[in-house]
Amino acid sequence: MDFGLLVLRVVVGLVVAAHGSQKAFGWFGGGGMKGTTAMTVRLGFRPAPAWALMVIAGELGGGLFMALGLLDPLGPLGVAATMVVAALTVHRTKGFWASKGGYEFPLTLLAVAVGAALMGAGRYSLDGALGVRLPQALDGALVAVTALVLLAGFLTRRPAPAPQPATT
Repeated sequence: MDFGLLVLRVVVGLVVAAHGSQKAFGWFGGGGMKGTTAMTVRLGFRPAPAWALMVIAGELGGGLFMALGLLDPLGPLGVAATMVVAALTVHRTKGFWASKGGYEFPLTLLAVAVGAALMGAGRYSLDGALGVRLPQALDGALVAVTALVLLAGFLTRRPAPAPQPATT
């Protein structure tokens, strides 16, 4: 079981971290911080630079922490939060299938992140090697704070107005 959890954590964590590196540094064809900030503006999250940093922290930081099994459940929680936002704001209107830009892929990543958070990092993790465990009461508080931040983001969201056709 610990080895299976290791495989899931490492593969999904590194896939999400790679997406985060696109957003942070422009690696792998990504838009970097400038493109990520522009994306948060289009999605209506204000202030856009702060939300861009949260997206990067959730994907790059969360993905790396999840892959390493470090300070669990911080990594899976960051991944889960960014996948909820991605599924609801970018992919939901495109249907289910990823081939059409739908929410299939973020939903799959979300499910793995939630499962990893619920199971813990496992024996083959930095937490296991270092004997680290966040207090269980802190786990609940982290989930609550993450949920409140997401709720605040969605409640204060103001999507950018659609571009108006040029008039002559």
